[in-house]
Amino acid sequence: MKTIVIGLGNPILSDDGVGWKVAEEIQRQIRPACNGGADTDAVIDIEYLSLGGIGLMERMIGYDRAIILDAFIAEKEDLGSIIIRNLKDLPNYSAFHTTSTHDTSLQNAIELGRHLGAQLPSEVLVIGIAIQRISEFGESLSPPVAECVPQAAHIALNLLQRT
Repeated sequence: MKTIVIGLGNPILSDDGVGWKVAEEIQRQIRPACNGGADTDAVIDIEYLSLGGIGLMERMIGYDRAIILDAFIAEKEDLGSIIIRNLKDLPNYSAFHTTSTHDTSLQNAIELGRHLGAQLPSEVLVIGIAIQRISEFGESLSPPVAECVPQAAHIALNLLQRT
């Protein structure tokens, strides 16, 4: 199975970069295993991206499965909590306003890509990490968000073991 793991966010906007940090942790843990692993049919690629919609959909072409690691805004008491959802079960926010092709939702972009014949993952899972701020510059995460990075990576690694 060919899987892409995508750390989404902006690594210079503090907690918004949590997707990248989780992807880095996953990469640290799987690279030694991939070099001598027994499952030669499994391909896992890790990407670090700061885009969405059509650009994000294009990066998933040719994969059987995608795992997206991203931040979501939550209340202060939920800071650092983790959700795991199938993309199709998440709200399609662009349905609530007019959007152009450069900022359409990922759901709409995948639908368009499939309509145009692109080979896109049949399964797109989202691991979301709750944050509160996205407009503060900095390369480090707040303590509650940083503390959830190992747990989010563990969840993703368990998902990667599924076939």
